[in-house]
Amino acid sequence: MKGFVCFGHWRRYVLIFILLASNIKCTAAVTHYSVPEELEEGSVVANLAGDLGIDVKTLVERKILDVIANKRYLEINKDTGELFVSEKIDREYICNSKNPSCFLKMDVTIENPIRLFNIEVEIMDINDNAPFFRRDTMHLDISESTSPGERFSLPNAVDPDFGSNSVKNYHLSKNQHFALEIQTGRDGSKFADLIVKTSLDREKQAVHNLILTAVDGGVPTRTGTASIIVRVLDVNDNAPSFEKEKYVVDVMENSPVGSLVIKLNATDLDEGSNSEIVYSYSLYTSERTQNMFNLNPENGEIRVKEMINYEDLKLYEMEIIASDKGPNSVSGQCKLTIQVTDMNDNHPEISIKSFQSPIKEDTPTDTVIAVVSVSDKDSGDNGIVDLHIPDNMPFKLRESSDNYYELVVSEPLDREKVPEYDITFTVTDRGSPPLSDNETMTLELLDVNDNVPQFPQSFYTIRVMENNAPGALLSSLTAFDPDLHENQYLVYFIIEKEIANTSMSMLFSINPENGNLYALKTFDYEIEKEFLFHIEARDSGSPPLSSNVTVHIIIVDQNDNAPVIVSPYFLQKLPYCLSSEI
Repeated sequence: MKGFVCFGHWRRYVLIFILLASNIKCTAAVTHYSVPEELEEGSVVANLAGDLGIDVKTLVERKILDVIANKRYLEINKDTGELFVSEKIDREYICNSKNPSCFLKMDVTIENPIRLFNIEVEIMDINDNAPFFRRDTMHLDISESTSPGERFSLPNAVDPDFGSNSVKNYHLSKNQHFALEIQTGRDGSKFADLIVKTSLDREKQAVHNLILTAVDGGVPTRTGTASIIVRVLDVNDNAPSFEKEKYVVDVMENSPVGSLVIKLNATDLDEGSNSEIVYSYSLYTSERTQNMFNLNPENGEIRVKEMINYEDLKLYEMEIIASDKGPNSVSGQCKLTIQVTDMNDNHPEISIKSFQSPIKEDTPTDTVIAVVSVSDKDSGDNGIVDLHIPDNMPFKLRESSDNYYELVVSEPLDREKVPEYDITFTVTDRGSPPLSDNETMTLELLDVNDNVPQFPQSFYTIRVMENNAPGALLSSLTAFDPDLHENQYLVYFIIEKEIANTSMSMLFSINPENGNLYALKTFDYEIEKEFLFHIEARDSGSPPLSSNVTVHIIIVDQNDNAPVIVSPYFLQKLPYCLSSEI
């Protein structure tokens, strides 16, 4: 029978079995070894030749053949007879993690003579896996009314390792509301229950974030974590509350129907329907008050329902109830006092008692140019008024007596910069909201002769070609005066100056109205080459103002003399001839 067992295991050696049947020796003994998983490739498990009593020197001749079930994880060195790891061994992959034992079995055959050995290698577990949870995040909904001591099951952690290397304990992150209770199953597995330790209050903390840690029993230990998010469910344990117990608001008489008086805002710390609020009047609120004001039950707005008259009633009192929509509704209340304020319904008035316009631009500062009175028929702040004029004007208001003001010049005036001013008097009362009125007057400034004529240049150079026609226009010397009327009407003069007993007015002429300069004679470059004189511009003011400018006339030569050939005979007479021609 043993021979047939060998045959059954080793079909490839049928021929050897037939030829050497008389020499076959099979053994039923099993050689057992134990190795830890995850050994590196090449690690020696055992000296198989020595353990089986085989002479190492004969190994090459006898040919060792080995067969291992399933995948090849172990091999035999044919030269040394050592059993070594040929591929890294993962116990959790080869065997079920819950199986307490895990074996690799192989048959070893040697020839000459043929011998069969059964080898059994037990794979020992090491702590090479950390515990893990199938879900990284766990969600729990717990009512805030839950009593301390209630428990909630938590999913257990999984660890592929075996025995002491599997999950041994659980820990919960530090907190004041929850604790863990560890349960042990029949198979030794560990489970955790979450225990409510203290009462929960959703309004203080609606969500609790916890960390659950699973710890195995290996050395060193390995851990895995998962987040536990506890959402505290609301119960209607809070009543609506207003920001104040008593509100006081002012409402102007004649406020438009529908205008907002106040928006009451009650809050409820609960959530959902437990926090939805409905507003209503209490039985202590009079019908007259309810007829005058409308309360919106949804948003707490109180608006004017009918026209309010200060003379009819100056004060309204009411009590408002805020109720939530929870199954067992709870409510809160507040008191509201509405004070009616007299309306500022009269505009202030302005009256200009006296006003001087126009005035001269050289009017001295502090001169009064207008007297203004103001009034308002209202009383209190509504009847107190303030009078203003625009800023950045050379005027100011000076109060002379109650509600009377004087408008005075505060800065020097200059008509050439600003010829007139539109002065707006604005009167405003101190009511709420303030009312105002205004009136505008135009102040015209009269010119005074305070500007001298100005020439564009201080020196003019005018070139005149000789042989010019008498009466030709040489240039226009026009001055400018920013004053008005006679103060800007200019008259031009040539300031007399004699040259070789000849007056400038004999040589040149200027139009007194427009400053056009003319030549009165024909000039000869060979006789006169230049002239220098002054022209004055004088306005028609009283007293008149003037300025002058220098004029430089340059006579430009023309080729108007032919050359003369003189013979030696006449050289002695040349001075006489030249003087005769001259």
